[in-house]
Amino acid sequence: MALVSGPASRTLVGSGLLGLGGGGAPRRGAYEWGVRSTRKPEPPPLDRVYEIPGLEPITYAGKMHFMPGLARPIFPPWDRGWKHPKYQRPLPIHEHPRYKEQTCHVFHQGCRLVEGVKQALWLTKSKLIEGLPEKVLSLVDDPRNCIENQDERVLDVISHARLWHTTEDIPKRETYCPVIMNSLIQLCKSQIPKHPSLARRICTRNHVLTASWNRESVLLQVHGSSGARLCAKDPLSPIASREEVEATKNHVLETFYPISPTIDLQECNVYDVEDNVGFLEGYPYPYPHTLYFLERANLRPHRFRPEQLRAKMILFAFGNALAQARLLYGNEPKVLEQPVVVQGVGTDGRVFQFLMLQLNTTDLASHEGVKNLVWVDSDQLLYKHFWCRPVIKKKVVVEPVGPVDFQPETFKKFLALYLHGAV
Repeated sequence: MALVSGPASRTLVGSGLLGLGGGGAPRRGAYEWGVRSTRKPEPPPLDRVYEIPGLEPITYAGKMHFMPGLARPIFPPWDRGWKHPKYQRPLPIHEHPRYKEQTCHVFHQGCRLVEGVKQALWLTKSKLIEGLPEKVLSLVDDPRNCIENQDERVLDVISHARLWHTTEDIPKRETYCPVIMNSLIQLCKSQIPKHPSLARRICTRNHVLTASWNRESVLLQVHGSSGARLCAKDPLSPIASREEVEATKNHVLETFYPISPTIDLQECNVYDVEDNVGFLEGYPYPYPHTLYFLERANLRPHRFRPEQLRAKMILFAFGNALAQARLLYGNEPKVLEQPVVVQGVGTDGRVFQFLMLQLNTTDLASHEGVKNLVWVDSDQLLYKHFWCRPVIKKKVVVEPVGPVDFQPETFKKFLALYLHGAV
């Protein structure tokens, strides 16, 4: 009988050909089949000292080196004698010097209100009026306020932002949106020789606003930067008359039960109850005139819907007006003798939102009494679409490069808001 060598014997036994089971099928390990085990290795035992009452642990602290069988010593934290910014441990929230028991609901740049304008009106105790007031519309219809070759220059602004400003074939929204806004503001500044009082204004960016108020039993705060802000040396005059302000006492604020009014607001216990307009005392342009909001997110899930953008405009305009009113008239809640007016313009580079807010009262805790007034002119198209490349069908240019359905009335409203208070 011939003897079988070692490797051949292992092969026969492993394959089940010697009658040891397996039915002739090869038996292989998990790694030989290419399948890895999902079982995780057990974590190593914790190398620490267990505190047992009445027993003193024996550690290798006195040996000054590791020794197996002895427990690991626990040393006190090392004190450098100075604070290193990288290794500084944060304080527990309850030990923070600005910690307060009452929760503050903060509205910042990234908050998106579920109920949109309806929720913003409740938070600011305001009454909504559709459309711009007659005082501003009269500036729109006045031909003396038009710029020379106005429509052509606006079309050049659109083409510059969407076509000439970048080398990309189809520029993104984050690229052309601020260019359109800045170019339109510069176009409005060209009216300074005709209206010298426009020189008493300045456009600032990235200022931080903080305004706090109580609404029923809830503490609210607007904090953050809204973007560009047009500041003036002279305040805007009130829009609504005293009779119209008194008539707001009969207005009933709309509720949206069972949704909480503070939904989507950030809850915070570390804060300061203060009012900060974002500028130091003695700033030569103290009065807010117009706030400019940009919605330039490229990805659709990151964009604000028009309703959410209008709500953001209302809250930041209200915060600027409230901080300015308390700076002028003090912190005592009352009906203002001289209301504070703040304007707002929001856009995504194509659709514009116009806003005017008149702060009539700083008594915001209850639903009764005088309400604030908000005028909103929403979803105003500057142009419907822009072709960055010509549309050619059968060697014929069907759609040339440029904007489609240009609406000159939208820029007239933009210009009227800029000229308001100077004409």
